[in-house]
Amino acid sequence: MMIEVPEKYALEASSPAPITSERQHEEYLAVLDKLANKENPTRDEEKYAGVLMTLIEAYEEEHHPILGAPPVEVLRTLMDANNLRQKDLVPILGSESIVSEALLKKRELNKTHIGKLSKRFHVSPAAFFLRTLDR
Repeated sequence: MMIEVPEKYALEASSPAPITSERQHEEYLAVLDKLANKENPTRDEEKYAGVLMTLIEAYEEEHHPILGAPPVEVLRTLMDANNLRQKDLVPILGSESIVSEALLKKRELNKTHIGKLSKRFHVSPAAFFLRTLDR
């Protein structure tokens, strides 16, 4: 089954494939950014964004590994650096309960949340994935 997306989100390649260059990585990030900023994405656009996110993560893990803190600690650090409170994340994550549960580690951030947070804070989506030396 093909995922149908508007032409403005189409990649140079006929369909998403594993990323093999920095140029391709940047292209995928640009398309993901457009999709993350769309107000009411279709189900197919959400699936497409998920595929792109998976391919971007795989490339970044191999070519730009980041050893770091758990995702919620990254989020808290970004909030502190930008003088944001919990309520400031509601428009990004969707509701006060989602923000609260994420910050209390009762809910994991999903790919849509990570896409929106990476755009808001101008960081790679990879910043929200814990990487350790034993991976």
